[in-house]
Amino acid sequence: MSLSQAQKKAFRSIGHHLNPVVTVSENGISENLLAELDRALRDHELIKVKLAIPEREDRAVVLESLLAELPGNAKAELVQTIGKMALLYRRNPHANPKLSNISRFENHHGRF
Repeated sequence: MSLSQAQKKAFRSIGHHLNPVVTVSENGISENLLAELDRALRDHELIKVKLAIPEREDRAVVLESLLAELPGNAKAELVQTIGKMALLYRRNPHANPKLSNISRFENHHGRF
């Protein structure tokens, strides 16, 4: 799954208004963290993750590991990183429209 530039632009526009739903600390990646991240992606499709790690290189390594270790058949795609925030997307064809950030904001700026 590869997002087009137009999709990434629309997702960044939506993601700007989101609050982080998962925080990754210096303690690293645990099974509970991966389970919560999987649940958030399943429910919301587009989520913001806070990486509470001081060093930029360490954040990049943790984010790469996080995306690689994520359970489920469909892997999440990194839309954007800014500082300690990362915007992740994973399509769910059966997402609840009331929970999905994509469905809730589909007319946001008239894109999609």
